Amino acid sequence: MTANLKGKVALVAGGTRGAGRGIAVELGAAGATVYVTGRTTRAQQSEYRRPETIEETGELVSAAGGRGIAVQVDHLVPEQVEALVARIRAEEGKLDILVNDIWGGEHLTEWDKPVWEHSLDKGLHMLRLAIDTHFITAHYALALMIERPGGLLVEMTDGTAQYNATHYRLCPYYDLVKTGTNRMAWAHARDLAPHGATSVSVSPGWMRSEMMLDHYGVKEENWRDATKVQPHFAISETPRFTGRGVAALAADPDRSRWNGQSLSSFQLAEAYDLTDLDGTRPDCWRYLAEVQEPGRPADETGYR
Repeated sequence: MTANLKGKVALVAGGTRGAGRGIAVELGAAGATVYVTGRTTRAQQSEYRRPETIEETGELVSAAGGRGIAVQVDHLVPEQVEALVARIRAEEGKLDILVNDIWGGEHLTEWDKPVWEHSLDKGLHMLRLAIDTHFITAHYALALMIERPGGLLVEMTDGTAQYNATHYRLCPYYDLVKTGTNRMAWAHARDLAPHGATSVSVSPGWMRSEMMLDHYGVKEENWRDATKVQPHFAISETPRFTGRGVAALAADPDRSRWNGQSLSSFQLAEAYDLTDLDGTRPDCWRYLAEVQEPGRPADETGYR
């Protein structure tokens, strides 16, 4: 299906880079007005010290055919989020789509360390960035969204509920925030349903974010060179793959059938007959379970 979101208003919270940027761009490509928030602007960097900015994402949204509006917001500060939602109300009078993609914990995660070895300060800060921000944003934004039926909340995470239920995710803090976000979407679904709104959690696969490409020293144009270092990177996907799925979901008049579910980028692509930018449809979570984790040689055949 071709997503048509003309006249729709979206907020992508945490849209500076990665999945947030990919989703914002695809919502824009479908014609939506997209408010993009984050902490990094051309004048000020966040603790990430990354070059991507919310202005860039807003411009990409507009270039794709939508209307991108970049707003610097720290979603740990309730007053800033309240002011953001008040601005959306004043300028647009409604909110149709909320994508909660706030994260910021990569540099805080200490892999494979038990709680007594992991930095307590980093762990607690990770919880604040990944849990508190989502609740603060939902508190203000959903109150506007439910004023009209048909709204959509997308909670972004890492790993579907099914996968996370049987896999230990790096460390106790990371495990909690990524499993907790799935449950958060499930809980919101119960509260939103009486208002005619839908809540889901969505997980990308192994995403070729700006940070991941930098980690392997490649660009999107030559990303397969990274498979020389990590052969299983062959199953990776662009942030736009998830974005296309979210845009299709938002445009689906029957999207309420997904209410409360945990979905992957592949599930959305399969349901709406979508592909990544290269025309393939990577099924990362099945690949991880059937190929990488059992120690089989890297082979994407049958998983794209």
